[in-house]
Amino acid sequence: MKRIFFWIFILHIGWFLFFIVQKFRDADFPIANLQQKVLLVCGGIIVVGLVYYFRLRHFSLVKRIAIVLREVFFIAYISSFVYLLIGLVFNPPITLTQAGSLLQGNGLKRDHVSYDDMGTNIKLAVLASEDQLFPDHDGFDLKAIKRVIKYNNRHPNRTRGASTLSQQTAKNVFLYQGGGFFRKGIEVFFTFTIEKTWRKRIILERYLNIAEMGRGVFGVQAAAKKYFNKDAKDLTAAEAAQIAACLPNPKRYSVKPLSGYVAGRYNNIMRQMNNLRGDPDVQALLR
Repeated sequence: MKRIFFWIFILHIGWFLFFIVQKFRDADFPIANLQQKVLLVCGGIIVVGLVYYFRLRHFSLVKRIAIVLREVFFIAYISSFVYLLIGLVFNPPITLTQAGSLLQGNGLKRDHVSYDDMGTNIKLAVLASEDQLFPDHDGFDLKAIKRVIKYNNRHPNRTRGASTLSQQTAKNVFLYQGGGFFRKGIEVFFTFTIEKTWRKRIILERYLNIAEMGRGVFGVQAAAKKYFNKDAKDLTAAEAAQIAACLPNPKRYSVKPLSGYVAGRYNNIMRQMNNLRGDPDVQALLR
């Protein structure tokens, strides 16, 4: 079993690295020095591996530690691979973010619904709010990243993010909340993976069922029930826009009572929803 998954991992990582190299060749690639950082990390891994193979593995304690780390790695990879396959058909049974919500005392309110039972308004509101190019990109919006980098350089105390819905789904399904180069690197890996194995409709459905939409509230059905006492498919455009407006920080920006941030943002989301309604790619995704 381990040997099978070892070769699956080798093929998987090789496919991913080929994708990354192609991205680096993009003339509009926005992140300066990222290629050097990736090469440095890869080189470091190779050097550590060679040092271990020729020297360190002869020390019994080091070898035992290496064996434990190898077992942990394979458990993590196999678990994520199983979650990837489950995600083709079902919503994840639980995520690290949801488990963390329980442990922190915030509770866990969720109610998974099918894509067809979500209705159009909440899907359109989330697209308008979080990722208007979702039907068209390959998981990464380089133009948005470039804009955010320029904004963050000008406003270091008010940084923004440029994560696509695919990236947010990968983070919510497979990883933990928070930032850092290491976490973002793994997020890129899983974003690539779900974009290549799940359809856009599946990615959007998983996101809408597992994203946190209030303190301890996960998914559009639970949010619709909590805030408006109705099913997600019955949300009006304004109600859907209010829920979508809280997504950047659902623990801080409340829908009920309506926080100033949500109140100021949801009208703009409604305008963007109207702009997106006529887009043929968006219409095909919403059906």
